[in-house]
This record gives sequence, structure tokens and C-alpha cells, in this order.
Amino acid sequence: MIALLLALAAPEPPKPPASIDGLPIAALPRQALPASGCAAYLFSTGTTRSLVAMATAAAGSLQLALDGKPTSFALATQRGAAGFGFGTTTEYRGGDVIATLDLTIATRRDVTQGAVIDAGTLRIDRTGKDTIVLPVAGLIGCAA
Repeated sequence: MIALLLALAAPEPPKPPASIDGLPIAALPRQALPASGCAAYLFSTGTTRSLVAMATAAAGSLQLALDGKPTSFALATQRGAAGFGFGTTTEYRGGDVIATLDLTIATRRDVTQGAVIDAGTLRIDRTGKDTIVLPVAGLIGCAA
């Protein structure tokens, strides 16, 4: 009973921003690590720092929230080998959207079962709309 009362009294976690630095891309809510394979968690590096994308290597998908709607995009092409199942440049497609990730991945001794994404860009091309290029950085986590 006490645990229930404490849970009800606990503050609600903050909602992710509906727009990143005035762009038509919103922050994603918390994303779980996939049951197998690796996932890249990418955060905006501008004024607003939020989770803007999650890419999964095994499933070959990219999660974004464009115009406030979380959407999954399928892997279309991958060039180069950045590591952990990700390419240096990876293109995802869905509907009229082409999302391209360019990533620099670095392994470090203090990061186990994953790596650091020191720098990257997320480019979003949509038919009839302006192109978005967002600098990103983040982490890769891999299921045990």
C-alpha cells in the first residue's frame, strides 16, 4: 500500500520536447534496448539536447518523430563499415521520407557492450519540404 502511495506521489517524468531547435523533428520518448543485436541512440547536439533517433542494426530500422509523429523507417542502403552492424553512411526510407545517418563510431575501454558515437549527422529529405540536417552524437548499446 505504501509503495502504491509513493508511486502516485512521484512526479511524472518530463515529456520530450515537441520540437528540436524549431525544426519539425521532435524528441523520442525513452527507447528500450532490443532483445538482440545493437541499437544506436542519437541525441541532438544543438541548443536542445534530446533523443532524436534510435537505429537498430539487426532489425535495420530507424525511429524518428517527424511533425510530432513517431515513425519507423526501413534500412534501404548502407555504405562503409563503422562497426556494431552499422555503416558509415546508412539510408532509411519510408513514404516520402529519406533519412540518412553519417556516423563516426569509436570504441573505448570504459564502454562495454557498445561504443560511443562521437559525431554524426542526421539528414532528412521529404518531398516538397526543406531538408533537415541535424548534428547528432550518442551511444551504441548491444544486447548481451
